[in-house]
Amino acid sequence: MSDPYFQRLFAQRIGGSSYGKGTEIYKFEKIKRAKRKVLAENPERPLIDFGIGENDEMAPAAVRQKMAHAINQPENRGYADNGIVEFKEAVARFMDRQFDVQLDPATEINHCIGSKTALAMLPATLINPGDVTLMTTPGYPVAGTHTRYYGGEVHRLPLLAENDFLPDLDSLAEDVRRRAKLLVINYPNSPTGKVASKQFYSEVIEFARQNEIVVVQDAAHVMLTYEGRPLSFLQVPGARDVGVEVHSLSKGWNMIGWRIGWVCGHERLVRAFADVKDNCDSGQFIAVQKAAAAALDDDEIPRQVRQKYRRRLEKLVATLDRCGFRCRMPGGSYFLYAPSPKGIAGGSTFDSAEAAGQYLITEHSICTVPWDDAGAFLRFSVTYEAADEAAEDKLMAETQRRLKKLRLVF
Repeated sequence: MSDPYFQRLFAQRIGGSSYGKGTEIYKFEKIKRAKRKVLAENPERPLIDFGIGENDEMAPAAVRQKMAHAINQPENRGYADNGIVEFKEAVARFMDRQFDVQLDPATEINHCIGSKTALAMLPATLINPGDVTLMTTPGYPVAGTHTRYYGGEVHRLPLLAENDFLPDLDSLAEDVRRRAKLLVINYPNSPTGKVASKQFYSEVIEFARQNEIVVVQDAAHVMLTYEGRPLSFLQVPGARDVGVEVHSLSKGWNMIGWRIGWVCGHERLVRAFADVKDNCDSGQFIAVQKAAAAALDDDEIPRQVRQKYRRRLEKLVATLDRCGFRCRMPGGSYFLYAPSPKGIAGGSTFDSAEAAGQYLITEHSICTVPWDDAGAFLRFSVTYEAADEAAEDKLMAETQRRLKKLRLVF
């Protein structure tokens, strides 16, 4: 069959005339295909799924009840545009109560339809052709994808184990510094689990000032902080002068799929985001915003979510340690980032985390997410489904049974 006439019209940003003809498979699509295949070929062997990254519980009943009430109120039927006052004021209360950060809800806060959309829109406020966005890797690629859409370039800052999974800002060449407009960071970090310190944020702020760069801190996992208290970038003196922080209710409040978060920080940057947003969407459904406002006012919700995933991570670290992995409790997130095995004693060798991950899922129905961007690592998520602690313990016992048989070499 010949190509349609519009094949040659596709924009270069998505592949131009070659769009749809590539054979490369995205990491997570490979995992999905492997899961389907192993379930079909080995139905008797239950899948142990550490690959998912979505909370396994529904939002709390009180939040769902607030939503149920709000959807039946006629005043909530219309466009939300750049957000309702009730949600922004709840964000301001939360930031003050949790981080001692005082924000003007009218000018320094704006809602977003999940943090993903915010990270997609923020490059539109600053990036022109030839500009550079600095991004840590491994990490969430959305801001970099949209940087390239606008003709910009992405410069990757590897998060290396030997640098404690922090970016080496001093390594940047002068040309890159000169053209850079955005620095996107993410702490607690996904997938490494590293948490940032006030000292690190102070260094980032000074770097941004010296090089006239805007900082975007992705705080999606901030309420899943186990190493000390959750820390906001905006708590550090000078942060509001150089950037914004992006928050989400997905992880800390079990509101995966609700698509609600916010951008906060420097008034002018928040306004620029709002102007771009006005031309991209008409706001999240008001009932969702009202339910989210109720969630933000209940500090018990993120406390319980944090307690649950801390417990699961502690169990997983202990289990993997007994199977030869060299890992430690992450500082935050619900991910465990562990050095990948190099092979099996007397058997297969793995030249990458990708190879190790494919072996574990296809041969032993253990699903992980491999990363080879800055060393070979496997990411384990503790968002697996388990009804109670007894079910968690049973899953850990089965994980240990399967892994110990392998005699992994590291």
